[in-house]
Amino acid sequence: MTVLPDDGLSLAAEFPDATHEQWQRLVEGVLRKSGKEVSGEAAEDALSTTLEDGLRTRPLYTARDAAPDPGLPGFAPFTRGGRPVGNTPGGWDVRQRHAALSDGSVLADLENGVTSLWLVLGEGGIPVADLGRALDGVYLDLAPVVLDAGADTEAAAHALLKLYEERGVAPEDVRGSLGADPLGYEARTGTPLDFAPVAALAARAAAYPGLRPLTVDALPYHEAGGSAAQELGASLATAVAYLRELTEAGLSAEQAATQLEFRYAATADQFLTIAKLRAARRLWARVAEVCGAPGAGAQVQHAVTSPVMMSRRDPWVNMLRTTVATLAAGVGGADSVTVLPFDHALGLPDAFARRIARNTSTILVEESHLARVVDPAGGSWYVERLTDELAHAAWEFFRSIEQDGGQAAVLRSGRLRDDLARTWEERSAKLAKRREPITGVSEFPFLDEKPVRREPAPEPPSGGLPRVRRDEAYEALRARSDAHLAATGTRPRIFLATLGPAAEHTARASFAANLFQAGGIEPVTGGNFEESGATEAVLCSSDARYAEEAEQAAEALRAAGARQVHLAGRPAEFAGVDRYVFAGCDAVAVLSATLDRMGAS
Repeated sequence: MTVLPDDGLSLAAEFPDATHEQWQRLVEGVLRKSGKEVSGEAAEDALSTTLEDGLRTRPLYTARDAAPDPGLPGFAPFTRGGRPVGNTPGGWDVRQRHAALSDGSVLADLENGVTSLWLVLGEGGIPVADLGRALDGVYLDLAPVVLDAGADTEAAAHALLKLYEERGVAPEDVRGSLGADPLGYEARTGTPLDFAPVAALAARAAAYPGLRPLTVDALPYHEAGGSAAQELGASLATAVAYLRELTEAGLSAEQAATQLEFRYAATADQFLTIAKLRAARRLWARVAEVCGAPGAGAQVQHAVTSPVMMSRRDPWVNMLRTTVATLAAGVGGADSVTVLPFDHALGLPDAFARRIARNTSTILVEESHLARVVDPAGGSWYVERLTDELAHAAWEFFRSIEQDGGQAAVLRSGRLRDDLARTWEERSAKLAKRREPITGVSEFPFLDEKPVRREPAPEPPSGGLPRVRRDEAYEALRARSDAHLAATGTRPRIFLATLGPAAEHTARASFAANLFQAGGIEPVTGGNFEESGATEAVLCSSDARYAEEAEQAAEALRAAGARQVHLAGRPAEFAGVDRYVFAGCDAVAVLSATLDRMGAS
């Protein structure tokens, strides 16, 4: 029964409450009009979306989809946040990444909104010997510093601690992380590291209450193509391995748990990112509880906008992707957020890119007021259910790693690599078929865009798990087109043969143009085939028009010199048509074969 508001204004209160069954019947009617005869739960399933890890997003969530009680912010299981006040005092920590020395860039960031620094040192970054130079002018008692030094962690950590002493920073004012992550380094390079120096760093860091010596970095698994559950499961297995090492070194379980900071990827899939961060806190709270340290179960999270989603073509779109990812990280309760500059995939970011990156958080915190509410997604039936389902999937993956000997064992046996590769293979198929679109790359590409040039970034450590990108297959196709342009002065071309009035052919002509441009093939419209400079053509019109004119048009195109004739539409049996292109076809295979025939190698 609907309760009237205090002001007595009834609005919809006089109407009876709708039931789930009534909604399902309306769905059945809509699906029936589209040719699908389904009813009841099957009708709802027809509108559901399958995600990775066996998860499904349903079209409607109600109170019957309730998940376990997530508790309150700052209290176990910490699903709703590690602190009672969340990020409400001043927003999340805005953490900027620096992998190369650049005059004034560190200070420019700190003077314009950045609140902590993430420094990549050693291989693929700033030389450890230049750490003091990188932090020249930085007030180390105000700006937390997070190191990422791989095999050089011990030297970098000692150099940073020495800087604190030389600059007179009181131990209680030191904040940040030394970034020790031997298993993360092994995941990146395939080279095992001894844990003994890390244990020594943990003992030394005890004098600095705001300093965490270890980082559990889940980015290597995300960047190798892993799903959200695999990323969470691998991070849990890594953290548990570190707990074992630290307790063997003499720390209590509670002391060991407080040595860790966790790093996760934030993607443009906002709800999955929100659920991932909430599930990560719940899972870590469970681990801490089982280890006898429930008081240390509040996970400290560092979210980084996903490198996998960053495109090299039309990189300006990356600003939109990172904005959504940052919103999701903030709503999901991340303690620190790093927004990768939009040109991250192209090399070293310029000053403009860094400014846009740091201002992304500033706008969301200061203008959109995202941080003023603790766990704003809490209570959403969808978010709570997705959080619960993802937590269970991640826990099962974590258990399977433990059953196979732990994180180090699955890294060295190749089992984890194989798991991640299977997931990426499935996702690559969706990308190839444009079921997962990439704006500016596989959808709405702009062939005449002016390339964005950047100084090359230092080569990151390699030799372990691969680093994948969503755009890699299309990037290879566009590179072939660029090479053809450089060699001949023109791009490969395809003629769009439109049949009938614009109302009949516009939709499929737009589809075909969009498809072939994704492979760097220039669509030519208007005029006739002989004047187009193309060697292949694609028919574009309605099904009814095809039935009347497709075969005759294909014959005319062949007579005009077309070596191949495509048809934009579902496969049929039209004489003279060689191939069919349609929504859901393997775009990468179609484009690669077309470039082969056009001599663009």
